[in-house]
Amino acid sequence: MDTQDPTLFDAALALPAEQRLRLADALLSSFNASSSPEIESAWRDEAEQRVAEIDAGEARLIDGEDAFARLRAKYGR
Repeated sequence: MDTQDPTLFDAALALPAEQRLRLADALLSSFNASSSPEIESAWRDEAEQRVAEIDAGEARLIDGEDAFARLRAKYGR
């Protein structure tokens, strides 16, 4: 992997799995930190609407394995 600082990257890879997971989570969370309250509210509203549709039986659900199989068939992976 091409990195700006291979020493930092190598040090991160040398961490135990649990610490790498926490580091990855913290790094990914830092991208979401810049979201505005309006965007967070919109996503929360969307999630609540989808849950309500599922609870009301209005949503058509598909099994996760079926969904991934369709994606693999469509995109060849």
